[in-house]
Amino acid sequence: MSQDVRPRGWDGPGSRTEIARMTEPVRRRRPRYAGKYPRRFEEKYKERQPERYVETVAKVLASGKTPAGTHRPIMVSDILDVLAPKPGDIAVDCTLGYGGHAEHILRRIQPGGRLIGLDSDPIELPKTEARLRALGFGPDQFIAHRTSFAGLAKALAVEKVPAVDLILADLGVSSMQLDDPARGFSLKETGPLDMRMNPGRGQPASALLERARPDALAWILRENADETHAAEIAKRLAGSMFATTTALAAAIRESLPRLTQEAKEHSVRRVFQALRIAVNDEFSALEALLRQMPTCLNSAGRVAILTFHSGEDRRVKKSFEAGLRDGYYSDISQEVMRPSSAESRDNTRAAPAKLRWARRA
Repeated sequence: MSQDVRPRGWDGPGSRTEIARMTEPVRRRRPRYAGKYPRRFEEKYKERQPERYVETVAKVLASGKTPAGTHRPIMVSDILDVLAPKPGDIAVDCTLGYGGHAEHILRRIQPGGRLIGLDSDPIELPKTEARLRALGFGPDQFIAHRTSFAGLAKALAVEKVPAVDLILADLGVSSMQLDDPARGFSLKETGPLDMRMNPGRGQPASALLERARPDALAWILRENADETHAAEIAKRLAGSMFATTTALAAAIRESLPRLTQEAKEHSVRRVFQALRIAVNDEFSALEALLRQMPTCLNSAGRVAILTFHSGEDRRVKKSFEAGLRDGYYSDISQEVMRPSSAESRDNTRAAPAKLRWARRA
């Protein structure tokens, strides 16, 4: 008979210790930041799950920043004052985004009210719809349509709603889109040069630049961003292939060797803005929305539009003035409204915002 000569405490193959180790569930350590303040968007798991990390998000907000993957609605109190939502109203948020404005409006129009949200972003829209559902807003109170705001009239026709009591359009890019390098809007990190609100439609910014002529690109930079160095920048960028956002930013800086670093960075931001507007045909969509608004509003219905660029504000102002002159509107904002100094300090992305409103005759 063989004698077991395994030493006491042995935990090799076949031992009870080894068997227990193989059958016990694997315990995974919770994710940790790579350093105290992670730079990569993918590492910011806390800010991207705000409902689970309330304290972390609060610290980010207290520092005057927007947590990655979320959005802070701008001029909320001013918009609520202008639109004056009340129970039973039917509302449209033409740029649903994260749903920050929509949430405030939904709370004001209950009971009996309904909000129709429009957004062309197939990535963020399902997240926002789920978030608002989790807050208790069912299909009778809130419905979402994946469409650009140029499709306002069609969305109302689908819902069999002839006209609504209030309309909101926030023309700014949402923080979720700006923060995610994969969307191609970000200047902070390397990402594909895309910039499409709906990545499944149209051409990315990289294709636009590769096909553009210098004179046509210079026009885009002047028209969409008031860029004073449009000709020099267009000469460097037109016809070139830039695969990433950081490669484009570097080329813009190289095209302006005589400017200070601060001036170069201003031009970089303006070029990115101009390309985003062109890629998404934003001015044409805005003009289509403005044409539809009077017929989509009930009598005494209210509309509020937040703009972030002089070209947008100019179009809204002229449309409202024409509507007042032609009798479509009974009253419009005579002066542009801006965020308070406190809001601009607490949320730097609010600083360029301009708010205008109109009331249906």
